[in-house]
Amino acid sequence: MQGSYSIKKVLPALVPELSYDSLEISEGGSASRGFENLMQMPDGPEKELLRNNLLEYCKMDTWAMVKILESLRKEAGK
Repeated sequence: MQGSYSIKKVLPALVPELSYDSLEISEGGSASRGFENLMQMPDGPEKELLRNNLLEYCKMDTWAMVKILESLRKEAGK
């Protein structure tokens, strides 16, 4: 985990089959900037694309936390 407890460092160590690599937005700083931009954009296809990319990032963050917890519980039960 390279001395870090961030999701992006813990996930490959505990759940290597999951990855953010295929996402348009793949890290928190980009997600924060994207959300700020989203709030200022006029409605249209570009805003919808950004919104969908942010949703995919949030879904992956949530799923990653679920899978990390499952992995930790499994290890604790051994």
